[in-house]
Amino acid sequence: MTGSRHTLCVSTDERFEQLIAFLGSQLPAPVEQEVGSDGCMIFTAGSPAEVVVHLTESSIIISEYSGVWVSLERFVVKPRRMGVLKWRRLPETPLMNAITALIKGAREARLALYRPCAVCGMIHPPEALFGDDVCPECGEQLLTVH
Repeated sequence: MTGSRHTLCVSTDERFEQLIAFLGSQLPAPVEQEVGSDGCMIFTAGSPAEVVVHLTESSIIISEYSGVWVSLERFVVKPRRMGVLKWRRLPETPLMNAITALIKGAREARLALYRPCAVCGMIHPPEALFGDDVCPECGEQLLTVH
């Protein structure tokens, strides 16, 4: 094929779909997907949640799951950003390697915050422990005993 140049191009839509599939394979199960108010795709992964990924038309934001209680009944998710990748600018292999590393880092950071309940000793995420590091189940039992 001398004299002619043939290039294989993956369309942006096809690459976007590949990213969605790759994220689904790399994130801890279960993976919940939703569309954000700005049109981005939001993936929340793990049970309890460990990683949050925002996928837009040009970037991937990988965050550690985190949040704050604003009242006794209302928890607001406030992910801690680990990294931003401009996925259109990166070749496929470096992009996939970077995504994998950021997901791993976000999971490790999240899991490092888990603590044992002071009563039963079971490990819980920080937002599930109240007062003196007591899980809800043990807190209810303590209330019913007194």
